[in-house]
Amino acid sequence: MVVNPGEITTVAPVDGTAQVLAEVLAGVVKTDHVPLDSHFFDDLGANSLVMAQFCARVRKRGDLPQVSMRDVYGHPTIRGLATALAGAPAPAPAPARPAEPPPPPGGTTRYVLCGLVQFLVLAVYCCAAGAATAQGYAWLSGGEGLLSVYLRSLVFGGALFVALCTLPVVAKWVLVGRWKETEFPVWGPAYLRFWLVKALLHANPMVLFAGNPLYVLYLRALGARIGPGVTILSHSVPVCTDLLTVGAGTVIRKDALFPGYRAHAGRIRTGPVTLGRDVFVGEKTVLDIGTSIGDGGQLGHSSALYDGAAIPAGERRHGSPARPTDVDHIRVPAARCTTARRAGYGLVALVQTLLVHVPLGIGGTFLVMDLVPALDPLLEPDAKELATAAFYAQALVLSLVLFAGSIVAGLIGVTLLPRLLNLALRPDRVYPLYGFHYSVQRAIARMTNIKFFKWLCGDSSYIVPYLRSIGYDLSRVEQTGSNFGTEVSHETPYLATVGSGTMVADGLSILNAEYSSTSFRVSRVRIGGHNFLGNHIAYPVGGRTGDNCLLATKVLVPLDGELREGVGLLGSPPFEIPRTVERDTRFDHLREGDELRRRLSAKNRFNARSMALFLFVRWLHWFALTLLGFAVVDLYGGQGALGGLLIGGYLMAGLALTVGYYVLVERLITRFRPLRPRLCSIYEPYFWWHERLWKVPDSQLKLFNGTPFKNVVWRLMGVRIGRRVFDDGVAITERTLTAIGDDCTLGAHSKVQAHSQEDGTFKSDHIVIGAGCTVGAGALVHYGVSMGDGAVLGVDAFLMKGEEMPAGAHWGGNPAVALRRA
Repeated sequence: MVVNPGEITTVAPVDGTAQVLAEVLAGVVKTDHVPLDSHFFDDLGANSLVMAQFCARVRKRGDLPQVSMRDVYGHPTIRGLATALAGAPAPAPAPARPAEPPPPPGGTTRYVLCGLVQFLVLAVYCCAAGAATAQGYAWLSGGEGLLSVYLRSLVFGGALFVALCTLPVVAKWVLVGRWKETEFPVWGPAYLRFWLVKALLHANPMVLFAGNPLYVLYLRALGARIGPGVTILSHSVPVCTDLLTVGAGTVIRKDALFPGYRAHAGRIRTGPVTLGRDVFVGEKTVLDIGTSIGDGGQLGHSSALYDGAAIPAGERRHGSPARPTDVDHIRVPAARCTTARRAGYGLVALVQTLLVHVPLGIGGTFLVMDLVPALDPLLEPDAKELATAAFYAQALVLSLVLFAGSIVAGLIGVTLLPRLLNLALRPDRVYPLYGFHYSVQRAIARMTNIKFFKWLCGDSSYIVPYLRSIGYDLSRVEQTGSNFGTEVSHETPYLATVGSGTMVADGLSILNAEYSSTSFRVSRVRIGGHNFLGNHIAYPVGGRTGDNCLLATKVLVPLDGELREGVGLLGSPPFEIPRTVERDTRFDHLREGDELRRRLSAKNRFNARSMALFLFVRWLHWFALTLLGFAVVDLYGGQGALGGLLIGGYLMAGLALTVGYYVLVERLITRFRPLRPRLCSIYEPYFWWHERLWKVPDSQLKLFNGTPFKNVVWRLMGVRIGRRVFDDGVAITERTLTAIGDDCTLGAHSKVQAHSQEDGTFKSDHIVIGAGCTVGAGALVHYGVSMGDGAVLGVDAFLMKGEEMPAGAHWGGNPAVALRRA
């Protein structure tokens, strides 16, 4: 359902309001006079950034009603906007949220001590892992013959797997006991216990079993109250598991967040998340603490519940915040899926892991290291080859062989094996969960969503042949040089169709598998031609958009109503906006004829050099880690206890080397200079250079979430970040364009993105987040934004480009607006 724009809350005389609004807009667009009937976008040439500035100025006027971007798009003339304001109902009794004071400054001493303890915990963990590795390798070395090596790998690998899975459970019950509704400051003793449990949960191998009944059993062992027949596909592990209740037959799709806690104003608040029987929770959703869904309720894709919101039994909601809808998100007929079938599937997966994957991974690695003669000088503990040139030459050759071999093997694995497996699946056929066909579909999704090749080829023309090679139907491609970003995911690539001339930014998730609590089916998803899709969009089967559409960042793709063509959609739930504006067409002459061919050819050459550069960068990293590892072996000298400490030291040194290495790579690309705001075509050399920054790997930063060390790394990368910032997992794309004040709280899976690309136009600008601000989990802050001191942006919110949040304000929703107290 596409909703009508904005809720207007203030009544004012039309003529007087219109004249004042016109004066404010004239000041923004820098003209003497704005006709009352001129269209903001078609006649005045305004764009969303300009109109966001207009809304900000209106909010500062005490004699004018509040105006949101939703209002602007719904009434795109001064007269229409003023009439809507005058005809709006009186304000609801609930007053606006009062401005929140900034959190009291945290103690620097407590901050430093917390970081020191976290460092010691990491050191102990690495040393324990090193000791286990040293003992295991020594024991495997005593095996004679393949059978002996396999059996020893089975025992050692099985024990390691059980230990890694059991440790978080034991730590949770020992350190915390049962989670209860509570609140505590970050950096203190209670927070340290919370952080340790969270870190161990995120590092344990059971996360790989999401979508398997074993994963549900594991959450029960952690204290979650989960009924029978529940399917959880999300890899986002809930932390406060005792506060999670899930009724029988519920389905939770992947990329749903329900952590059981909220980071707010320098404090952690824990609270319940309650889901009844036969509930459906869609993809890219957020369930904040204190929220609930009654029996048979549904929350659609790209939606959120927060501030204690509840969906009554049997009702369907979507949007952020969630609103009623008639859409039924469970479109797959039920199938027979017994308890025995679920138990058997989980048991087979566990046996397969313990008897096949783990011993082959450990034993195979050992045999390669033991049987290849060329590795003897590198692996012999008493060789003392560290000072010889041959040692470094052999390490260099080995790293090259391993790096090139892994790429070739990965390419074969991602293109050929899934095609063979896909022969077992039929589109639009309903299959029961937890059987052969379900295993096939999950295997295809895992193999074809490997990130490396999309990272390498994304943001260039070369992503098109790669996606075709894994099964995408891209019709007659109108090559743009930026058809897809580096992050595209799917359930199956063989049922994904994207029309000619369509451009996709990062974070597209193609939902071409549908689930109920007992069944699933795969169906084709068709995205029309000449579209532009912004960041972080979930596109489901049956999406009601056709050709020539703009789907804005974090938009909810409609599943009902007429087919939308030639329009833009923004928000969740979505509302219509112009497909394009004058600012985004100023570079259209570069996208036509000979000029396009010339510039596209130049972009392709530049992107090819970028790909070669980053392959070299990744290999050099491999070489450094390989060299460091074999240096540890050379120093080991056969001493068991010392060997464990050396391996533990290697793990820590490898992490430090990786972080420092990629910080240096990024700073060398920028020549140690800050970025500057830009407005340019994607066919200009600056944009091609800027794309290189997006290829610098940053996944290693996740290890530092919730620690003071994350702030140190951000500073090294150029972020102007204040003291005692609590970063629970934010991603920052343009580091040197971002400023973050003291004592801020940045939620998990949030993003600070100082750029935007719409069709062939690239824009970037500064982002300023004031002291004591909170950015909620899953929220996105766009370019050109400023947040006043103590401002709070709610979970899953989308703070649009150019917005100005007043100090102490509390905003939420998609797009974000000032929230009202319930």
